Amino acid sequence: MRLLILGGTWFLGRALAEQALQRGHEVFTFTRGKSGQDAAGVSAIRGDRTSMHDLADLATRGPYDAVIDTSGMTPDMVETSASALRDQAGHYMYVSTVNVYTGWPTEPLTDDSPVRRWSWSGPPGESGADQYGREKAGCEEAVTRAFGAGRSLLLRPGVIIGPHEYVGRIPWWLRRVAEGGRVLAPGTPDWPIQPIDVRDVATFALDAAERHLAGACTLAAPIGHATFGDLLEACQKATGIPVVLEWVPHDFLIGKGVREWTELPLWRPYAGTWQIDAARARAAGLVCRPLAETVADTWAWLQTGPQLDHERAAELGITPEREAAVLAAWINQRAG
Repeated sequence: MRLLILGGTWFLGRALAEQALQRGHEVFTFTRGKSGQDAAGVSAIRGDRTSMHDLADLATRGPYDAVIDTSGMTPDMVETSASALRDQAGHYMYVSTVNVYTGWPTEPLTDDSPVRRWSWSGPPGESGADQYGREKAGCEEAVTRAFGAGRSLLLRPGVIIGPHEYVGRIPWWLRRVAEGGRVLAPGTPDWPIQPIDVRDVATFALDAAERHLAGACTLAAPIGHATFGDLLEACQKATGIPVVLEWVPHDFLIGKGVREWTELPLWRPYAGTWQIDAARARAAGLVCRPLAETVADTWAWLQTGPQLDHERAAELGITPEREAAVLAAWINQRAG
């Protein structure tokens, strides 16, 4: 298969390229060449997705059996890319997000949950997460217009983790546990979570590309796949550092103004955050490895040397001073 990956050097794009090469496919990547690193064996094409000239040149290098778009962030960007490749690709897969669902993250989700509609501007007071979801919905619409429902697949993953994770959610927890001491653990140890390993997403995406699957589906580990307690236990096992886990109730953290998702990565105390039913993907062959394996492999990757900086990594983590203050307040309340 002649496979074109729009992206291909960061995280999921990298995993896709490496696995596709292992399967014996001819792999092309299209990037600006300003970040990340090309996988050994790919045919790297340099260009800018906002340049019609570069996109026209990319199209002339076809035909491609399939395109996997991992880097389309805005509807106009995806519109121009999909339109340029429409006659030179048999299948177009767009990696979207669960943020396109109107109920995310407050309501449980299925493949048939309502999806946002694209518009140039959102309602007054729209949050950044809602804007992101609205724009991603616009990207999905652009793909469907260009390729039609029968030649396109929309993947809507939840939280993706694993080696080479540029956002750094699992790396933050691993590094925090490696520091030792008393660790602020959010909620309860049996609180279910369902992040998905990047390599499992890549495997499913390549299987789908080879089979030219069409439509739309969510991607997440099974509901109940793991718990936050499992995550922090895996961090201790991977690092070899035992810590004291101080489980602090959601309401207390909210009352102290702890920022969800960022100060304590993966902590978002809404009913729908970790209630994503990816039934359609499971029926099509999605298999998810144990969370402990993902955590251990991520720690092993972190030991290989400095990682590439990414702008989103700066968003994460509670400071040691603030963590200590919240812990002290909780211990004092519990003792009183």
